[in-house]
Amino acid sequence: MNNIKTEFTIKDLENFSGIKAHTIRIWEKRYNLLAPDRTDSNIRYYDVHNLQKLLNVSFLNANGLKISKIAELPPSRLNAMVREVISKNGAETLASNTFKLAMLNFDENLFNVTYNNLIAQSSLRDVFKNIFLPFLNEIGLLWQVNSITPAHEHFISNLIKQKIHINIERLQMASPTNYEKVFVLYLPLNEIHELGLLYMHYELLLHGYQSIYLGQSVPVGNLRDVLKVYDNCCFLSYLTVEPSKISVDEYIEIVNNEVLDNSLSELWLLGIKVSETNITTKSSSVKTFSSIDDLLKVL
Repeated sequence: MNNIKTEFTIKDLENFSGIKAHTIRIWEKRYNLLAPDRTDSNIRYYDVHNLQKLLNVSFLNANGLKISKIAELPPSRLNAMVREVISKNGAETLASNTFKLAMLNFDENLFNVTYNNLIAQSSLRDVFKNIFLPFLNEIGLLWQVNSITPAHEHFISNLIKQKIHINIERLQMASPTNYEKVFVLYLPLNEIHELGLLYMHYELLLHGYQSIYLGQSVPVGNLRDVLKVYDNCCFLSYLTVEPSKISVDEYIEIVNNEVLDNSLSELWLLGIKVSETNITTKSSSVKTFSSIDDLLKVL
């Protein structure tokens, strides 16, 4: 499962580029756009260079260039035109495709160059919301259909975490200015998808709050330890795949009974599990949010 992927099916190319497989076949036949190899049983497969070319072609096509004109371009001119469009429209226009290539090639330098170009023009907030979040959702789908391996996902996720950590560390140099709430950020037991929570840590620090980051896989009972020091906590959790053995409502009830009861504290929840669930709890101590943007509006 963790083998490094160097060969791609036409379905993989469709998943990465958004171009339908039958369209890719037409482009191959009509314009000799790609040069797939074939297995002994005559099934097409593509290397990473074919994938890179298709991503560049789809990028130019999405920016108004006809496929017949793109097909006539030699490789050097194709790459030059991509750079021209980027310089005209901004680095965001190709960032997702470039991050995909960095992920597939385990190319940390390409990731850093792309990120630095973005951050030179935008804030971390804009880059995270407009680039990283859609990109992470996309690679999640790519992983589900086996177009990438866990090795790819871990590689790119850790690079994004590094950038958020760098920005968090800068903010932690200053003392909190907003003492209305003490936020305690954690993930439920067995939950390891922390990028959304880590970003919320950055936002809370940016807003001047004291933010205590507990991180991944925290048992509910451990949250009481924080209440021994702070009596007015806002526990914030990001539910991606957990809780899986009980409902979100049942999880809320457990937190209510074991942590929030007889305290001034609150529980704030967001994430895929929250947005896809019809939560019925009536507790005034619990707030749910459908997105990061919705939560930021109340800070």
